[in-house]
Formats: sequence, C-alpha cells, structure tokens
Amino acid sequence: MAPPKTRYAKNGDVRIAYQVVGEGALDLVVVPGLVSHLDLTWEEPSHAWFCGELAKFSRLILFDKRGTGLSDRDAGVPDLQERMDDVRAVLDAAGARRPAMLSVSEGGMMSLLFAATYPERLRALVVYGGFAQSPTRDWPPDQAEARFDVIERAWGAGAVPPRAAPSMAADQDFRRAWLRFERESASPEVAAALLRMDHNIDVSSALPAIHVPTLLLHRRDDRRIGVEHARYVAERMPDAAYVELPGEDHLPYIGDSARVVAEIEKFLSTLPDTATPDSALATVMALGTEMTDRADALGAIVGREIARWHGRELSIPGNGWLAAFDGPARAVRCAQMIGVEAQALGIATKAGLHTGEIATSGDATGETVELAMSIAGSADPNEIVASSAVRYLIAGSGLRFKDRDSPALPSLGETLQLYAVG
Repeated sequence: MAPPKTRYAKNGDVRIAYQVVGEGALDLVVVPGLVSHLDLTWEEPSHAWFCGELAKFSRLILFDKRGTGLSDRDAGVPDLQERMDDVRAVLDAAGARRPAMLSVSEGGMMSLLFAATYPERLRALVVYGGFAQSPTRDWPPDQAEARFDVIERAWGAGAVPPRAAPSMAADQDFRRAWLRFERESASPEVAAALLRMDHNIDVSSALPAIHVPTLLLHRRDDRRIGVEHARYVAERMPDAAYVELPGEDHLPYIGDSARVVAEIEKFLSTLPDTATPDSALATVMALGTEMTDRADALGAIVGREIARWHGRELSIPGNGWLAAFDGPARAVRCAQMIGVEAQALGIATKAGLHTGEIATSGDATGETVELAMSIAGSADPNEIVASSAVRYLIAGSGLRFKDRDSPALPSLGETLQLYAVG
C-alpha cells in the first residue's frame, strides 16, 4: 500500500512528520512505541492492514517523534515535555480537535502524562502494551547499562522479533523487514538513548489525575512488556476500562490484531458525552523569601519569569508566590532563573516544587499546593527542593538532582522523597 502524503508540523525549529488517512468522524492520533517510520508502516503488510482498519472508523493521524523516522533526525532525544509539545503541534497542524489518542508500548508513558496534563485536548485515551515505568527500572544500574549497550550494538541486526513478535520469529520476510525498519527508523545511538531515558521515567504520580475515558489493552503473555505493568496502571486508574487479551506478541499488528482493532473500535464508538475535566496535572512552584523589604524587586522578577516559562500565577496566603506549570522542567527552570536573578540583587529565595492534580481555573488549593508550600518551607536559603514526583517526570531534560537528607513527605498513602536541584 502506498503511504499517504507526509506533512510536517513545526515545534519551534523542529519539524515533526505526520500523515492523515481516513475520513471518520472521530480523530484518532497514534503515539508510536520506541521508534517508528511513517513510510515503512505502509510497506509492512500487517502494519498497513492494522492502520487501514483503524482508518475505517476514524480520521487517523500518525507521526514520527523527533529524532526518529521522517521527523528531524538531528533534534536530539526528546524528554516527555518536548514530546507533548510536539504532539500538540501535530494536532494543531492536522486540525484535530479533542481527538482520541492511541498509544503503543513506550508511547504509553507520554500519553498517560499528556492525558493528565491536557485533558481539554483529548476525547479519550487507549493504551496498548503500555507501562508507567520501564521494565528495567528495578534492574541494578550495571545490569541495565549492559543491556542498553547490547541493544545499541545489535540495533539494525533484526534481533527484536523473538520478543516483540514471537509468532513471527521464524518468518524470514518479516525479519528482513524488521531489520530495515530498525536501520531506517533511528540510529543505534538514538535507540539506546531513548531506552536509557525511559529507564529513569516514572509517570505513576500522573495516573490518579487522568479523568478522560481510558481503555487499557494488554496481551496476557506479552513477551516484551509483562502484563503486570498493565495491571499496575489499571490498579491506579479504577475508572479505566481494562481488557487482557490472549497472545504473546507485543506488536499490536501481529497476532490477533483484529481483536485489538475490535476492542478499540467498540470503546471509541460508545464514549459518553463528557465535559472537560475541571482539574489537571500540574507542577506547582512555591517561592518564599525572608527579605520582606525587597518584596517589590523580587515580585517583578517572579512575575516576568513565570510568564516566560508559561506558568499560571496563583494567589497564596501570606508572603510568597505560587505558580502552576504544565511541565515540571519548565517549573524547575523558572525557579532556577528566579534564584539567579534574585541572588544578583542580594535576595535569598527558597523554592519548593511538587507535581500533582490542581483545579484548571481559579485559585488552586488542595494537597498539591500544600505539599509544594511545605517543601519550600523545608528548603535552605537559595535552595530549590523538588519532590520525587517532579524528578521522575523530567528524565532526559538535562536537569540534575541531589539526594537530600530530609524526611519524606506523606502523599495519598505514599511517600515523596525530596531532592535538591543541582
């Protein structure tokens, strides 16, 4: 099957390749797994059939994330915030208004975070073969690094089918096609870098904040991503529909792919009319200073930097400032710039950061705000302190954290370890 026309959306200077196929009433954007290649999708018969079936009941939007496939290959490895910004650019360029989102495998982490952060942009979410944290997360560091080195050396050798598509392991045509797919979708260095970044990500803290209708699909004997990862997500999203399918293939278009398509179509065809949720995931920055005589000078700096990093200033009782950001990396960088400018004026600040659910309008209250303020109160002068919820969402951003000798804070029955921003 000939590939559809490839178009490009721009996020800043980066071009993201996307294709649109089908004329259904519902927009459906597909978030790929680790790597993808738009044109090769249509050359592999099973993959082409799978996408063609989805396009029968939707207006299907496919894209390659930056650094892979037909998108800009020299744009580096994107962190989660950059990937979310790229998706928003694709949705805008494709004219998609509140589409459903289908994510596959590694794409699930970004999609879960996207649904929690931008509920107004999505009609529904489907996660196939996904996980909230990488299966390598609990491995000893040396074991994980050795595994990534092996993958980097073997990339392009067609070694994946035995685990991702065991039912096709003996099919030489498929293995040759997969070998070409690996070589053309990403370089060995990029593939390994994506795996290393995923190793440090944990979007578990976002799961309770997802309120868009969600379907979780996973094959019971998946050889690549164990079913326990899907069950972990389902346990933390009690309102999500969860379906375990028979089979051991990880790729959704291999094995009983007709059942996968049928479950997706059934779910999307019976969506209730729901209003946009009035809360979303955000990173709250609480900022304070003991130098009340310099409040006006600091206030000018704070207001300018919050606007620069696309934050929303909130009211706060007493002295200090409070702001919400749609990405934790933006919140951290805002706090860093405020600290630098304040110190230049001889003003000492203390900042606390926490990611959680807050109201999307009006003044924010609740646990997320209270925790951010408590964290700020524990900080030393000229120190930025972040919770573990912040740290594990910004892997790949270049930001560094240091362990901090401080007690963990309770949150929703769990604990939040605190870290100083390096």
